[in-house]
Amino acid sequence: MPRVLRVTAAQFPDFARAPNIADNQATYELENEAIDPSGALWRALRDERDWSGRSLLDLGCGTGFWLPRYATGPGAAARVIGVEPDPVLRAEALRRSPDVEVLAGSAEHLPLPDGSVDVVHARFAYFFPPDCEPGLREVLRVLRPGGALVVIDNDWRNGEFAELLSGSPWAQPQGSALSTDSWWEQHGARRTEVMSSWRCRDESELEAVLRIEFPAELVDGWTHRNPGRREIGCGYVLFTVAL
Repeated sequence: MPRVLRVTAAQFPDFARAPNIADNQATYELENEAIDPSGALWRALRDERDWSGRSLLDLGCGTGFWLPRYATGPGAAARVIGVEPDPVLRAEALRRSPDVEVLAGSAEHLPLPDGSVDVVHARFAYFFPPDCEPGLREVLRVLRPGGALVVIDNDWRNGEFAELLSGSPWAQPQGSALSTDSWWEQHGARRTEVMSSWRCRDESELEAVLRIEFPAELVDGWTHRNPGRREIGCGYVLFTVAL
């Protein structure tokens, strides 16, 4: 049976509510569906550290969109664990994947024993340097020897999405490409660039998705310059720390 710890987000001082998903779950679902139509990002994640037959932790799993993909089909993990501090999102993750462990926790407070997982993925969750040493230490604690943390971040340099990021005050608290790269280099991470895109069903869906990520004036400008578009180029950076 799945196991959920009965605690609240307030018990995790490192928890920061993410309004893009918390206030717009239906639209964020469309965003997840649009990500990486070519599969380039997914293949790169496998190349960094294959999870077939291993235990995988999805840190900051949100509503659990990616949990079934880790847990089923060819190359599935032997054990999949989702950790999420937001109780509303966590409940949705459990509803989506009732046979997957969904635990209350955060980057700095993982409810797992030492050396208990092989691969940790963090998709746009918590790891915005320079204040994430405690989270990194906690992840390294729960990894087995030979395991790896793979952080999926936006590429601030390449792709159309990067241009929107550079002009968005909402993104500024996440730092900069230079400071992020430097921090991860100091902590022994390998940096891998992946070019992909977001592809929506139509232009109105893409516009709705962009509006939960960027200020209205930025989205207005982009859609005016790109009428009829349902796809936007998006680069990613993977930071991998291996034991």
